[in-house]
Amino acid sequence: MKILVVGGTGKVGSALVRELLARGHEPRVFTRDPKKAEAVPRGAHAAIGDLNQIETVRPACRGMEAMFLLNGLSTTEAHEGLTGLNAAMLEGVSRIVYVSVQDLESAAHLPHFGSKIGIEEAVRRSGIPWTILRPNSFFQNQHMYRQAIVEHGIYPEPIGTAGISRIDVRDIAEAAAIALTSPGHDGRTYDLSGAEVWTGPGSAKLWSEVLGRPVAYAGDDLDAWEAQAKRLLPAWLAFDLRRMYEHFQRDGLRATSETVASVTRLLGHPPREFEPFVREIAS
Repeated sequence: MKILVVGGTGKVGSALVRELLARGHEPRVFTRDPKKAEAVPRGAHAAIGDLNQIETVRPACRGMEAMFLLNGLSTTEAHEGLTGLNAAMLEGVSRIVYVSVQDLESAAHLPHFGSKIGIEEAVRRSGIPWTILRPNSFFQNQHMYRQAIVEHGIYPEPIGTAGISRIDVRDIAEAAAIALTSPGHDGRTYDLSGAEVWTGPGSAKLWSEVLGRPVAYAGDDLDAWEAQAKRLLPAWLAFDLRRMYEHFQRDGLRATSETVASVTRLLGHPPREFEPFVREIAS
């Protein structure tokens, strides 16, 4: 099956490309970066373009049987998602899997939550058979914090104590591959979460156990977190993530037992556990 993977060099997209290749499909990786295009795995093909430039998206869609649409956080996220969808509609793509976020209606004021509401609705009304995946926070986001944890003994992700149910991007990629290539998923929206609930202090405790030395939770001071984040991130992104962490601290982003059961049925196995992942990247 020929599948266009939008966001195919990111965390989820690159995992999906590997998953599709392992299943015998033909992914086309849509990327802005020519250097990343040169590095796609053997068996995949690259299409260089930008979701803000329809003249590059339509040719990438041409001849594709399905599209995986994951457009990253940006100040033009809603426009980019709709451009990708329109290209799929115009070029006769026959299935689309769109990646949104769990419980986005509960925090529609967040820029990267609210931007997805209109895209979801447009996907549902597009006339293309669709599946929407709504993942929780990614295990792999821990890579951003690994240096502070390992070198300084500080766990800096300010998720608070209400709890989130992280999921591995490998589970998201597997779910996407199933929805793209197997029958029975059209018109379905799946929340994707892990079975465990993690807090800031609990995450610090796990890292401490894995490393065999103290790791302290940095706390819930989001003014301090945003000031630090702006040294590495654009101000708009630091603000967006700061507001997301406020939401996590206040309301959490927890899985229900029904969500975990649904993920298990979809994947054919329980979602991956967080501790083995932490051990993997700690080493």
